[in-house]
Amino acid sequence: MQAGMQFPSSQMPPTYTGNAAGVGSCSGLSVVQENMMENHQLQTGISASSINGNMMEGQVGIRGSTSNGDQMAAMMRREGIESHSESEKQEGTDGSDDQDLNKKGKRKAYHRHTRQQIQRMEEFFKECPHPGDKHRKQLGRELGLDSLQVKFWFQNKRTQMKMQNGRAESTSLRNENERLRIDNLRYKEGLNNVTCPNCGGPAVIKEISVEERHLRMENIRLKEEVARISAIATKYMGKPMPSYNDPSPRAPTHSLDFDFGQPEIGGEMLGAVDLHESLNGPTEADKPMIIELAMESMDELWVMARIEEPLWMPSIEGSLLLIEDEYSRTFPRGLGPRPQGFKTEASRECGVVMMNHINIVEILMDVNRWSTMFSSIVSRAMTLEVLSTGVAGNYNGALQVMTAEFQIPSPLVPTRECYFVRYCKQHRDGTWAVVDVSLDQLRPSPQLRCQRRPSGCLIQEMPNGYSKIIWVEHVDVDDMGIHNIYKPVVNTSLAFGAKRWISTLDRQCERIASALAMNVPPTDFNNLVVLNLEGRKSMLKLAERMVLAFCTGVSTSKAHTWTTLSGNESDNVRVMTYKSVDDPGRPPGIVLCAATSIWLPIPPSRVFDFLRDENLRNVWDILSNGGVIKEVSHIANGRNPGNYISLLHVGSEESHQTKMLLLQESCFDPIASYVVFAPVDLSAMKFVLRGGDPDCVSLLPSGFAIMPDGPLVDDGGLFEMGTGGSLLTIGFQILVDSIPTAKLSHGSVVMVNSLITCTIDRIKREVARHCP
Repeated sequence: MQAGMQFPSSQMPPTYTGNAAGVGSCSGLSVVQENMMENHQLQTGISASSINGNMMEGQVGIRGSTSNGDQMAAMMRREGIESHSESEKQEGTDGSDDQDLNKKGKRKAYHRHTRQQIQRMEEFFKECPHPGDKHRKQLGRELGLDSLQVKFWFQNKRTQMKMQNGRAESTSLRNENERLRIDNLRYKEGLNNVTCPNCGGPAVIKEISVEERHLRMENIRLKEEVARISAIATKYMGKPMPSYNDPSPRAPTHSLDFDFGQPEIGGEMLGAVDLHESLNGPTEADKPMIIELAMESMDELWVMARIEEPLWMPSIEGSLLLIEDEYSRTFPRGLGPRPQGFKTEASRECGVVMMNHINIVEILMDVNRWSTMFSSIVSRAMTLEVLSTGVAGNYNGALQVMTAEFQIPSPLVPTRECYFVRYCKQHRDGTWAVVDVSLDQLRPSPQLRCQRRPSGCLIQEMPNGYSKIIWVEHVDVDDMGIHNIYKPVVNTSLAFGAKRWISTLDRQCERIASALAMNVPPTDFNNLVVLNLEGRKSMLKLAERMVLAFCTGVSTSKAHTWTTLSGNESDNVRVMTYKSVDDPGRPPGIVLCAATSIWLPIPPSRVFDFLRDENLRNVWDILSNGGVIKEVSHIANGRNPGNYISLLHVGSEESHQTKMLLLQESCFDPIASYVVFAPVDLSAMKFVLRGGDPDCVSLLPSGFAIMPDGPLVDDGGLFEMGTGGSLLTIGFQILVDSIPTAKLSHGSVVMVNSLITCTIDRIKREVARHCP
């Protein structure tokens, strides 16, 4: 064979072809070319040893010469591969050449796809990247191609997409690496100016001497002792002790000023100052004072809960009003004067709930069960230390130091963090009492915004498994940051008061009782059957987690790992983002949550009935896209007809083959009502209804929280909440990208903002028309 033969570019078989904007060619041989190479080698009788020898010769030639193309052409020629131009020359000579070609086997003519064929296959690729044999044959008949041609085109297309995705991921990783490197440099620079939080001097990163370490520990201990003595003096003298400044000179204070990388749109992380995480358990010297304070608080709660006048006086709204002068005379040794700038909120409420008194005590003394039971009020809670577990095998005498954060379902009201001791006692008449009182006097904090005076409840046993509850809430709070539309409901002790605690406890007790009910008829939809008690319990647990996740998305708790984004069109609409990675409760990717609160001139009960009615859903639900909504399952979880959990089917009337359902829970009480929903997969719902673990089901809940706009007023002998209006909180959680490492685009934020704005406009228009 001739040396230096090369393939003309016009006759090189492409891997796959495309139009100007379509698919380009890839380097290397396609599957067709590889098969032809193997067949041709077999026909010419080239042995493996000769191929290896030629490859070795080619490698030497590549190393020793700069004419790589000529060496490669020579190697391919020795392997018996001929170009199209040579074959064309041979075809024009004589018949003997044609006979030789017939012996070697004719090659198939390479086909260049037309623009229309490529366009049609790309459209099909977007819908199904891996077509089956049936679809390939159908597509081949439609385009005039063989099934094998279609198969190879899809293989090459998938290879090209994989290469493009790999390049994009590599670029993202390089950018992330560069950002981490820059952050590392900023950290190192910031550490040069760091200050010691204990002494205020410059921090020493290197090893310090043993003597200096002991001096610093002694300095900390003396400061704690001074703070404790000052608290005792404030308690018993009625005025704070004067503070004595440290006479030693201090270096100027430098704070760590790290310029953290901002999101693409700009924002801030919630929880920059977190009182909940910054506190530790009490010291040994604090424990005797904590015990004394808890016993005094128990006596105060006993009097506050059992005596009405002159300590409590009825108000015009029908609730009880605490007379502060009488309170100061009755309890002169309380927590001392109210902090400057704080306001007092005090409320007392009585009710009967459907639960045994011992079970209620156990829930209140178990921090996890307590925070779950009151999940709409308690955003998080933690026991720092258990000072006593009680006596006689129960919680009588139990004492524990705790932290908790209290919330209402709105982004317009800040949460309240408290550091307190909880004490449980059974009195001689059999009544149980659980009291909380703040410990901020023992460990003052500049972040203090809520001081919890003796608050809690008395629990009395009643026949048939019922319990009578008398609840007292008494706090001093800084009300800065509360939006004007929420100030009436907060300042009148409705938002965080005793009535809300009683209403929530009553509703949760009914929910637990309904989970054990056996008289619920089964329903059938696509073999979706509620059969046994375990399935109903799993469904109730899934709905409970859905409501909890909704409250997480609309409140301002610092415990939530959300990032608040700036640059929104409306200051009252808060848009947050969350990157879900290895979270079984959420689908993986970037989740956007938009939440806001508005005022409606409609009573809360009517707004609640309007939003929970599936027949009226398509007038405000943009995501239902005008489809027919049908209830396929219904489980009641309370005496109120509006308290139930339902499964909704969204689609046309004749379509019952949908793979998605809506799980919805609606619950009503006089203070806070909810309508929460989330799309769920049909197969996942079947798994739950057979008694499967509901924690494995991914949920992105959206919905509404409804509160009255003010205190009780007399309306012709009937009590109606507020002035006739409602405070409606709207929250949406939407998965905008299934890749957690993807960058958040401004268009996604605009889309979520537009969704919540359009929903508000529809609700305002339709609720006025359907609820006159």
